Amino acid sequence: MKFTIVFAGLVGIFLTPALANYNINVNDNNNDGSGRQSVSVNNEHNVANVDNNNGWDSWNSVWDYESGFAVTRLFNKKSCIVHKMNKAVMPDFQALDTLVKEKKLQGKGRGEPPPKSLIYTVNPDKVNNLDQFGKSIIAMCKGIPTYVAEEIQEASEILYIGKCFNIDVLWILNISFCGGIVEN
Repeated sequence: MKFTIVFAGLVGIFLTPALANYNINVNDNNNDGSGRQSVSVNNEHNVANVDNNNGWDSWNSVWDYESGFAVTRLFNKKSCIVHKMNKAVMPDFQALDTLVKEKKLQGKGRGEPPPKSLIYTVNPDKVNNLDQFGKSIIAMCKGIPTYVAEEIQEASEILYIGKCFNIDVLWILNISFCGGIVEN
């Protein structure tokens, strides 16, 4: 009986961090306009939420690892942009915590490799049914004009210079949304 209780206690100690939710906050004091970012991770639902607070250029992004979709809500455009997650470029869910903490400790611009980049073109047609993207995206974008973005090759970025909305996620990933609603 004692062994069972001790074993159950040890399992609880080791399992709790795996099931826990956690938050990471980063202040960017370099005055480059990126504001303050925070990442919240919900291990139970395999969802990461990234908030960038920078006045009118603020945005919020949800990465739903379960559905394979991500969404970014652009506050200055009063809209959401949904896209498939590129798992070859976006950090793995299990590694996200470690990666963000390492980047936070290293700080910005200390000789580490540049962040990975993704470029998307935004379809100007509104999405009529959010159900296909999962509960997290429905919760974030219900009642807000939502558009789908498709990943494009880096060489095509030349066509969109000056017409993209760029988000930088904690020195890990740069995402550019080009065309569609971004041009308006």
